Amino acid sequence: MINSSNFIHLPYTPDLTEGGIAYALRSLIYSFDHNSVYDRLRRVVAEAVVELAFRRYLSQQDIPFEVMSAAPFTDPHKFNVTLGGHRCDIKSFLISHRDQIAEMRRDPNVVLNAPALVPSDHHMVDGYSDHDLYLFAFLSGVIAASQNDLKKTIETKQPHYLIHAMPENWRKPSKWNPLGALVLKSESEEEMLVEVSGQDEGHGFLTRLVNLPAKTRVTVEENFYSVTSVHVKNMPSARLGIYCPAYKETHVIPPLDWGNIWVYGVEIILAGFISRGEFRQRARMIAPNSRVFQYDHTKTKNLAVPVSNLNPLQDLFARVREWEAGAHN
Repeated sequence: MINSSNFIHLPYTPDLTEGGIAYALRSLIYSFDHNSVYDRLRRVVAEAVVELAFRRYLSQQDIPFEVMSAAPFTDPHKFNVTLGGHRCDIKSFLISHRDQIAEMRRDPNVVLNAPALVPSDHHMVDGYSDHDLYLFAFLSGVIAASQNDLKKTIETKQPHYLIHAMPENWRKPSKWNPLGALVLKSESEEEMLVEVSGQDEGHGFLTRLVNLPAKTRVTVEENFYSVTSVHVKNMPSARLGIYCPAYKETHVIPPLDWGNIWVYGVEIILAGFISRGEFRQRARMIAPNSRVFQYDHTKTKNLAVPVSNLNPLQDLFARVREWEAGAHN
């Protein structure tokens, strides 16, 4: 059992979001519902922010840890921290409603009543043991998803990161062949800086930064085998087109069809941990479409225990130091 005094509060710094975006761009090679792709990408950014902040904290506190590949059949670019030989699966939640953020800062005890959620299909993934650990964290941070919010963000010179996620047939081609020399053209009156992201022949992440003059065609020389996203520094005032010789088609991006995936973090709370075995024994089911602290509606079936029933992370870190000392002796 824990109380709010056991929470570990980590500061947010913008470089965490930068690292989260770099990871999120690579995640686009996997399936996303195109109708909610930018919401999903912001969640991926937030999850990576927490992972990076957690590793930074362990390093700063001289807590021994290792990093290993995640379980099979999950994202091959994802890695888990291991503490004392126990794999740690961090389940983090982005809290972006301003009233909730204010309430959490005023009274952290509200987090104790939140459910520590694990999607039931994630809990069933092979490759973990009952001795591995779930760690739960909350990132409070606002987003600028609407056009009005984004406009205010740009006007006040706040950081933002605009991308257009390409259609699935561009992101995940059915045949792995070169796409040919891609051609970019903008209808804008201004020069643009455009970054195209995708994969090369060996499925490695590939980017190309293009200086795109107004109303001028520019050929991209790199040999892309997929194109996952296009990024622009500033909101375009007109349409942008990208032509693919292999598809013999031009994908046109309207001026408002860009998503801002920057997460404006406030604070990270590391709440507590529980072993997978204990979680399985004590968790109750939460049905899809349930309203919980983290979400207005859950999208999938979840398992959960109350955050208050987790174990203090301070106990875990003390044990890790003891294990490490014993191993050296």
